[in-house]
Amino acid sequence: MTLSLYNTLTRQKQRFEPLQPGRVSLYCCGVTVYDYCHLGHARSYIVWDTLRRYLLWLGYQVRYVQNFTDIDDKILRRSRQEGTTMQAIADRYTQAYFEDMARLNILEADDYPRATHTLDGIQRLIAELEDKGFAYAANGDVYFSVRHFKDYGKLSGRKLDDLKAGASGRVGGEEESLKQDPFDFALWKAAKPEEPAWESPWGPGRPGWHIECSAMVRDRLGDSIDIHVGGADLVFPHHENEIAQSEAVTGHPLARYWLHNGMVNVGGEKMSKSLGNFTTIRQLLDQGGVAPMVLRLFVLQAHYRKPVDFTEEALQACQNGWETLQEGLRFGEHWGDRLGWTQPPTTDSELCDRFRAAMDDDLNTPAALAVLFELAKELRRQQNLLVHEGYLDGDAQQLHQHWVTLVQLAGVLGLEAEPEVAETSALNETAIEDWIAKRQAARQAKDFAEADRIRHYLADLGITLIDQAGGVTRWSRS
Repeated sequence: MTLSLYNTLTRQKQRFEPLQPGRVSLYCCGVTVYDYCHLGHARSYIVWDTLRRYLLWLGYQVRYVQNFTDIDDKILRRSRQEGTTMQAIADRYTQAYFEDMARLNILEADDYPRATHTLDGIQRLIAELEDKGFAYAANGDVYFSVRHFKDYGKLSGRKLDDLKAGASGRVGGEEESLKQDPFDFALWKAAKPEEPAWESPWGPGRPGWHIECSAMVRDRLGDSIDIHVGGADLVFPHHENEIAQSEAVTGHPLARYWLHNGMVNVGGEKMSKSLGNFTTIRQLLDQGGVAPMVLRLFVLQAHYRKPVDFTEEALQACQNGWETLQEGLRFGEHWGDRLGWTQPPTTDSELCDRFRAAMDDDLNTPAALAVLFELAKELRRQQNLLVHEGYLDGDAQQLHQHWVTLVQLAGVLGLEAEPEVAETSALNETAIEDWIAKRQAARQAKDFAEADRIRHYLADLGITLIDQAGGVTRWSRS
């Protein structure tokens, strides 16, 4: 079996072959830190976290770098609105990013370069572009001359003649009049009154958006890397401009493989603040009551390159699916000792091969999840037999193998069971009533297996349920 990935640059699936055998250099475009992360960020970073986890599972040594854009007009606007500094805004939302990602079980990158920490590398790259005739200064600004880079458009497939002037970067107004060509984009922006600025050979100012990532890739990973990832909205202009800047200087491919995840829609419409369907991760988890692993499962149940529609129905389906998976993941903790699991744990090679075949096919997580659900459903069936009949209808050691396989493969996808309450005292009356309400809902939905699971879970914690006439349930502590 061989991993194949869809390369945006070549517009086809390609066998993955890293620059150095056994090692992978991976760069992910990070957030502009001016606000809380939203559902689109959740999808992107869950997807690339899964790619990284899978490469590690295959045995590669992976160096994963993800940047923070901490110089930007949006950050400056937010700082003016709140009467504080750009750095204070950037620091606040950088910390919020780490909090949100940790809740989604996203591994931290090996390195998090920031634009403000890479200014020497940014200026060095701009100077090299200027020396090679790809950049020119104009009244304190510096621009990239797009028409001088003959391969411009090779990633997005766009041709300059079909482009709209000014579409190649976050510039406008006075900056447009300084360009030699309307398609050129800013590498360095001259200082404006009351804005942060840094000294440079072209005068005080700050870097443009695109040059930051080119410099950070080069600074942390070198001239050429294995994989560059990001959202589909970054193909043009951001990644197209990264390629132009980097390759104009080095003469080498910036990345061998370019991967892009699809966008998130909400109820069939593009997610945006103007439509009122904009949702942050913390709003969804804290106010919406969505469990982090349910959100992660929602992302993984669709192929990463396809658009995904966020709806209440889809979320409920993932909630039900996660309950099944979590029940399977907890099986060994509940039943392992009782079933006499003493042999060293091993995995089922046939099931692992099926999982790998799915993931090798351009990270086909829906097919990989099917393997997990097959295992989880069998573990739940055996648990129901144990609860209601007191016996298994299969081999206990094979069941051990299936459970170990489920835990390992779920871990590759970043899916981990939530910690269970270990002591009765940790369950207050409100928590007990919540569990009773969940059980009642399960009974009404005729999901009697789930209702029984909740009863037995509470019983293990010393909580006895007494069902009475009229659908009322009392409880007592033993």
